[in-house]
Amino acid sequence: MLIIPAIDLRAGKCVRLVEGRLDRETVYSDNPMAVARIWEGNGARLLHVVDLDGAFAGSPKNLETINSIIEAVGIPVQVGGGIRDIPTIERLLQMGVARVILGTVAIRNPELVQEACDRFGERIVVGIDARDGKVAIEGWGLTAEKDALELVNEVSKMGIKRVIFTDISRDGTLKGPNLEAIKKLVTSVDVKVIASGGVSTIDDIKSLNELKHLGVEGVIVGKALYAGTVSFTEALEIVNKERSALPC
Repeated sequence: MLIIPAIDLRAGKCVRLVEGRLDRETVYSDNPMAVARIWEGNGARLLHVVDLDGAFAGSPKNLETINSIIEAVGIPVQVGGGIRDIPTIERLLQMGVARVILGTVAIRNPELVQEACDRFGERIVVGIDARDGKVAIEGWGLTAEKDALELVNEVSKMGIKRVIFTDISRDGTLKGPNLEAIKKLVTSVDVKVIASGGVSTIDDIKSLNELKHLGVEGVIVGKALYAGTVSFTEALEIVNKERSALPC
């Protein structure tokens, strides 16, 4: 299972929000590129970057910073936040983004998701953010009348192979991930799932790692890493333990 550090961008800075609320923001660094290099140096194999300004505005607003992060590291970077048309997807892929995350358009414009999947294959990931089981869109400002599980089934039929599932009520709260919802998701659909939201302790990493055989491919960790309640090195040791124990 991958441990994926999150870098959330707002006005070019690395921040964290609680439950997606702008009035509950903590700024962790004025230099997201330096933060990205730290995670790479600690052994990260993938970075998760979200353009928060873009998510709320409906189009990316931190492209220069995203480009600088990509140039600063040698590991893949996946990017989401306000990506709602094919030209924007193409621009990000041309910049060197490894995976583009689509969220709101999965509800607003599913035809675009289908086209993107047809054209770019597994470089397209759908981010499914849930509030009380319902999909939240527009930077989590609106809640759609569609169940998260229903949406996962729909995008799976389009050919999407990987989704990022976030429980908004847990995001940035350090309350622990919604293991029940994650387990229900991975046992109901044939897609790889990256879990997000609420990770607060090393035990949360252990619990999610136990679900990897069901289809949990990775976990995105944000506030817990920045607040120091989870050691990235210790988390890596946990997920790599079984691999290192295999015979040569």
